[in-house]
Amino acid sequence: MTQRIMTLAAVLLWSTIAFAQDRTITVASTTSTEQSGLFGYLLPLFSKAGGIDVKVVAVGTGQALDIGRRGDADVVFVHDRPAEDKFMSEGQGVKRFDVMYNDFVIVGPKGDPAKIAGGKDVAEALRKIAAAKAPFISRGDKSGTHAAELRLWKEAGVDLGAAKDGWYREIGQGMGPALNMASSSNAYLLSDRGTWLSFKNRGELAVLTEGDKRLFNQYGVMLVNPAKHANVKAQDGQAFIDWLISPKGQEAIAGYKVGGEQLFFPNAPN
Repeated sequence: MTQRIMTLAAVLLWSTIAFAQDRTITVASTTSTEQSGLFGYLLPLFSKAGGIDVKVVAVGTGQALDIGRRGDADVVFVHDRPAEDKFMSEGQGVKRFDVMYNDFVIVGPKGDPAKIAGGKDVAEALRKIAAAKAPFISRGDKSGTHAAELRLWKEAGVDLGAAKDGWYREIGQGMGPALNMASSSNAYLLSDRGTWLSFKNRGELAVLTEGDKRLFNQYGVMLVNPAKHANVKAQDGQAFIDWLISPKGQEAIAGYKVGGEQLFFPNAPN
């Protein structure tokens, strides 16, 4: 009897240790949060505070939301509000929260063949790029940045159909590779400011157009609905969300800087 009790106690102890070790959640997020270095800064702070490890799958926003739809992530942390609203309307998320924002910028070669430098009207800048047939790199990956870029081209009244495979090139890759390609080919592109500030291989690239309110870039976070996917770690996933939007999490986001410049600005609801 004593031996059985000891064996049971050992099993319970092992189970407790295994459970504690398995406090890991998966967050499907954007390449901008990963490649800007934000997650490398934030996640150790969260893990230390909450005892929960975070595995990040960094892809474009469209792919991140699809990962959530399949139940292969516990949390999605993205930046394409129309796509996020669709995700919520499908019942795929529990509740959406604003977390932080920054903005998009158009970067391009310092020689600026399209003559857009110093302008704040993003639609006018895109029309000038199209008129000059100046090389433009598009992520082309259904990311939040790609979706924003396509909306801006539409607002500018530029038909990209005839431009593809010419001056306009879609590469189907993340923000870092897109910046590298623009740098190597002296091309224009739309970048989130966070990744741009942390990007080292700038070559002849510089920020040429910024400040238009249409370049505002909001990030949101959602718990994947456990009612649709029983494997979702709802308690630990919600703990991550709660920390992000808490004063501590918001302070941590504000504290992340590169070269003295703040990359993201917290704006979670009080």
